[in-house]
Amino acid sequence: MNKILTVALVQQACGSSREANLDASIRAIREAASQGAELILLPELHLGPYFCQVEDTANFELAEPIPGPTCDSLGTIARELGVVIVGSLFERRAPGLYHNTAVVLERDGSLVGKYRKMHIPDDPGYYEKFYFTPGDLGFRPIETSAGRLGILVCWDQWYPEAARLMALAGADLLLYPTAIGWNPDDKADEQERQLNAWVTIQRGHAIANGLPVLACNRIGHEADPSPNSRGIQFWGSSFAAGPQGEFLARAKADESRVLIVAIDRARSESVRRIWPFLRDRRIEDYAGLVKRFLD
Repeated sequence: MNKILTVALVQQACGSSREANLDASIRAIREAASQGAELILLPELHLGPYFCQVEDTANFELAEPIPGPTCDSLGTIARELGVVIVGSLFERRAPGLYHNTAVVLERDGSLVGKYRKMHIPDDPGYYEKFYFTPGDLGFRPIETSAGRLGILVCWDQWYPEAARLMALAGADLLLYPTAIGWNPDDKADEQERQLNAWVTIQRGHAIANGLPVLACNRIGHEADPSPNSRGIQFWGSSFAAGPQGEFLARAKADESRVLIVAIDRARSESVRRIWPFLRDRRIEDYAGLVKRFLD
């Protein structure tokens, strides 16, 4: 296995056409592979607009089985280019049972694993509890030829427990496909605080666990289908951080970009030797973490 792993984050806009969005993702995958990427991460729910701005039963028609047509398409391109691809789909598991699911396609095109989003938000503009059942696959890394991938999805990225459990289960890096943005009515200083918080919390996961972190977001303004808001301005800003939280690569807020990142596989071991956070954890005193609140 090479010492350096070349990864790519595909930051893209997601329009109304599933076919056009998938074509855009595949073009970006080809571009990433041409630049030497071995592992390619796509943003959350990249086949269409972020439909969770409203509660509408018609949107369940967007879901698909796993494996299914998109897995087949991504598997075909993974096999052709010899790359590992992480995609993000609206999974139809059974009638009335749906998940927000990340899928992993190996270099040979096979579906080697999936992760179902565990933390499901329910906030203005992000009505995900209407659509998604919380995941039931746990926080388990997916073994691939590019390493053990600790895949988490969007709202998961705010929870240190999720990142820690992936690290304790042997993840080599943490990946966060994401769809997050600003309320256009918020003032510029509030928007800046939100973006900085998003970046900071994930850099904190990298530091606390001694692991690289990849966060891949979409871009562009998406209108609210209802008259309740002015929609969401997705803030892009995809980035990769190393195991000390150092920036390895960053995209701007408004650019379609294939972000290429070189990750030194040996740095996590080196960093954990000088910052042995896992060694010094007081696990015998953490029982309170399994409670909702300590009254």
